[in-house]
Amino acid sequence: MNDDVTSPETPQVETRCGFVAVIGAPNAGKSTLVNALVGTKVSIVSPRVQTTRTIVRGIAMFGEAQVIFADTPGIFQPKKRLERAMVAAAWAGAADAEVVLLVVDAVKASKHADADNDTDRIVADIKASGRTALLALNKVDIADKQKLLELTSRLNASGVFGEIFMVSALTGDGLEHLRDHLAKMMPPGPWLFPEDEVSDMPARLLAAEITREKLFLNLRQELPYSCAVETERWEEKDDGSARIDQVIYVSRESHRPIVLGNGGARIKSIGASSRTELESLLGRRVHLFLHVKVNERWNEDRSLYAAWGLDFNA
Repeated sequence: MNDDVTSPETPQVETRCGFVAVIGAPNAGKSTLVNALVGTKVSIVSPRVQTTRTIVRGIAMFGEAQVIFADTPGIFQPKKRLERAMVAAAWAGAADAEVVLLVVDAVKASKHADADNDTDRIVADIKASGRTALLALNKVDIADKQKLLELTSRLNASGVFGEIFMVSALTGDGLEHLRDHLAKMMPPGPWLFPEDEVSDMPARLLAAEITREKLFLNLRQELPYSCAVETERWEEKDDGSARIDQVIYVSRESHRPIVLGNGGARIKSIGASSRTELESLLGRRVHLFLHVKVNERWNEDRSLYAAWGLDFNA
């Protein structure tokens, strides 16, 4: 009698993995959408346009599919070197991805035919490239329904979009359907990142981006666009905490007292907000020191472009 018992083999689950480039005009809600899809904050957000300067990758697990979202800078008509580098990075992210997801502010785009020329140019460029894309009409929770239908019909007529999704990155409406569809589109293959990782952004750059977000939220008009943040020093302390020194570059001497505020009140508030968020993200105590320096040509500094992953010569 044969006592050997052969247990049936456990069926192998097919894993999937791929990149989704999230593109769109400035302030379409790309970063908010990526954060919502990943399930945590990986990209800074502000009400201002052109907040995102570099590609931020957020990693999400949808069942057995690992979806790597590339949150890209807004695409518009660039004039300055930094703007050209940002737009070039966005298109490069789209070229390298398995799926292109165009996010459109449904409220802005449905106002009238030429309300969102940046989006129209993006659609034309996608069509010229011969690629297809997915379309996410964002902010549908506050969009006029009749105008939304007209916008959907107009964009669908371009022939560029394989699927159209009605979503609200803020409320979560429609995101489950979008997640399921993206998971199915990922090609079979091993995961590229650990299951519990949500971003591949270096800690020094993440810290600088968090502080830059606070600048956008605390400063008015054009001043945030004239600022850059660099993590100059990161020191691990014996007690497990971290000392982080950052430089905020401003392009004019007259901007320095604005960033500092009366008696240093504004820079203290910015530092406190940034430190609180960093401690939450890093799970430990952070000693954050901010220094404001004037550098009229910071936007011509090759090392900053390199740190941001941007092409200086774009």
